Amino acid sequence: MAGPQSPRQNHLLAALPAEIYERLLPQLQVAPMPLGWPVYETSGKIEKVYFPTTSIVSLLHIMKDGSPAEIALVGNDGVVGTAVFMGGLSTPTRGVVQSAGHAYAIKADALRDEFSLGGPLQELLLRYTQALITQMTQTAVCNRMHTVEQQLTRWLLLSLDRLTSNKLLMTQRLISDMLGGREGAIETLEKMQKARLIEYDRGCITVPDRKKLEAHVCECYAVVKAEFDRLLPRNRNLFGEASPGTTQRRTQPDRRGRRASDAREPNGGASPGALTQRRTRPEGHDRRISDARELIGAAFPGAPTQRRRSS
Repeated sequence: MAGPQSPRQNHLLAALPAEIYERLLPQLQVAPMPLGWPVYETSGKIEKVYFPTTSIVSLLHIMKDGSPAEIALVGNDGVVGTAVFMGGLSTPTRGVVQSAGHAYAIKADALRDEFSLGGPLQELLLRYTQALITQMTQTAVCNRMHTVEQQLTRWLLLSLDRLTSNKLLMTQRLISDMLGGREGAIETLEKMQKARLIEYDRGCITVPDRKKLEAHVCECYAVVKAEFDRLLPRNRNLFGEASPGTTQRRTQPDRRGRRASDAREPNGGASPGALTQRRTRPEGHDRRISDARELIGAAFPGAPTQRRRSS
């Protein structure tokens, strides 16, 4: 049975200032993420964005013959559906649940509106997108330069980083798909089990000694982990505020001279004029969005990078 769920199990939501977190909270809905469930399909319109808490979603590129290849994975470190706030309504990739669990879902329009306000949420999601692109590019390098065993080891460690246990529920078919159907994937799994790097039984992979597994991984794992740690450090607050929901944050006035609990009131307890001022885009907003879209365009040639016009 699943334990209690909280949006703050997702590191992006946990890093938000209390005011923004409380504004999003009523729109976040817990969502079960069963193994193998397609979160979104190739070129399909993304209706909801998911913040995983105890699940992992694999982002796959599907070839014309239908064969999949994983380009990145998303767990409690991130968000599934970056195309929504990067200007597109769809993506050429496919999202499939790799490890069952839960996530918090929010309607795409609601997150896009909040992103357009600028500020901490926008900065946080742009930082995450940069880290995700690093994971994608390093995955491409790893698939080209390293052995199947090194690729599988990297994949296992990245997955474990996004879970709270040392166990993964995975079928052999999914493992093969994650590695792009590479020949020898299942044989490599059996070889790693004989070397006692992993234990595999009926779809459950257990890593008994993480240090031993890390000794067999290629440099790609460290590159991806270092970039995530640099852009999204978990040992400090990015915005210099108390964590959401703390007593101090609720009882002390924020920089606008009002209490965080006022965010539950209509217009956050502010006057219409103050609300308008709060929604003003900060200096450099358009430049940051433009730079990010250029980065997405370079990583995914042909993908839409223009913001949808309102009808």
